Parts: sequence; C-alpha cells; structure tokens
Amino acid sequence: MDPIASTARIVLDSARDVLPIAVFLFLFQRFVIGQSMPGGRRIIVGFVFVVVGLACFLVGLEHALFPLGRLMAKKLTDPAFLGTLATQAAHPGWVQYYWIYLFAFAIGISTTLAEPALIAVSMKANQVSGGAIGIWGLRVAVAIGVGVGVSLGCFRIVTGFPLHFFIAAGYVMVMIQTIFAPKVIVPLAYDSGGVTTSTVTVPLVTALGLGLAETVPGRSPLLDGFGLVAFASLFPIITVLAYGQISVLWERFTYARQY
Repeated sequence: MDPIASTARIVLDSARDVLPIAVFLFLFQRFVIGQSMPGGRRIIVGFVFVVVGLACFLVGLEHALFPLGRLMAKKLTDPAFLGTLATQAAHPGWVQYYWIYLFAFAIGISTTLAEPALIAVSMKANQVSGGAIGIWGLRVAVAIGVGVGVSLGCFRIVTGFPLHFFIAAGYVMVMIQTIFAPKVIVPLAYDSGGVTTSTVTVPLVTALGLGLAETVPGRSPLLDGFGLVAFASLFPIITVLAYGQISVLWERFTYARQY
C-alpha cells in the first residue's frame, strides 16, 4: 500500500476510535451535568492532537518498532550467529541463545525507563510520600523487574515450557512478599505492573516474542509468541515489593549503627 494512503487510513481509523469518547463526554456534560463543556474549543483542539499523535504512534509501530523487534530476534537466533555448535545441531540448546536473554534484559530496562507513564507515577509517588519513595529508585526497581521478566519470558519461548507454570509461581511469590512488605509500598507495587503495559514497552516486547517464536525451531507464534507482556507486568510487582523490603531493612541497619 502507498505510504501516504496507509498513513491517511491510520489517521481516519484513529479519529473513528477517538470520536465516540469525545461525543460521550460532551453529551454527558450537557444532558447529565446540565452544563456546556467548559473550554470546549480547547478540548476539541486537544482531541485533534490526540488523533494526530495516536496516528503517528501507530505508523511508528508499523514501520519501526515491530520490524525492529522481529529483525533483532531473527538475527540473534541465526545459527551462523549462534556459533558452530548451533550450526551442527538441528535444535540448538537453550544456553546458546544467551544473547537473546541479554538483549531482552537490556531492552526491557531501557524501554521501561523511557515509559512516560512510569515517570509520571514515580513523580507522584515521590510527592505523596514526602520523598520517602525515590523517583529513580522506583523507576530502576520497575525497570529491573521488566528486564528480568522479559528475559525469563524469552527463556520460556526457547525451551517451550508452559506459560502458566511461570505465572503461577510468580504470583505465589507476590503473595508471600505482600505479607512481609511494608503496607505503604504494596498498592504502588501492584500498580507498577500495569504501568509497564504502556506505549513504549508493549510494542517492542510483543514484536520480540513473535519474532523469537517464528525463528526458534518447533515454536508457534500464536502459542509461544505471546505472553511476554504478562512477564513484563508480573515481575515489576516482585521487584518493587523487594525495593520496599530492602528500604526497610536498610533503615533498620542505619538506625542500629547509629544507636
């Protein structure tokens, strides 16, 4: 399809998706609250920017992020890249895919640190807690969780282990941590899992999973390619809870040294 026609189609689709939200808000304001929408022109201009921004983002996904994720998965699983052992073996062992695990860990951390939603949540958490929760401390804790989760998810795709075993074990760990973690950090930790499923992380992680499932022998993109986002949502909960537990232990340690 012609790039201009493709972009125009995406813009029209974005406008069609956003229009019901705008209509509902204006009708609710007018007939339920009984007032006209304050700053109506400014809000309409804002919706136009939303449509254009959403369309640009979708074009970027289609032409950049999805192809990039699949390309990296294909290159890193190429037998010529994996080495002579992989070239000689019909099905290379999971150890030979270590570059995939390292790449997944790095891409998980870097995309999470760039998430606008996580930055906003970290700033609000720091403000509400009076500085007790550090902005960078929370961002790094979430980023490490996503990195570990995506890397472990790639290991699952390579080995073919069932997804539900990993997810069930992860949530058992979350429940145990919830009992011992500071109560103030628990709701924030649970929200941190949802923050990662946002605009930057999900497209690259999904593309990486699909590309990996397409290139690893014996894997189905439908059955094995999806599920990485679940890892990216689960493991930040674990690391943020651990961040709260470590913070409490550190405070006790410093207090014991002083007295």
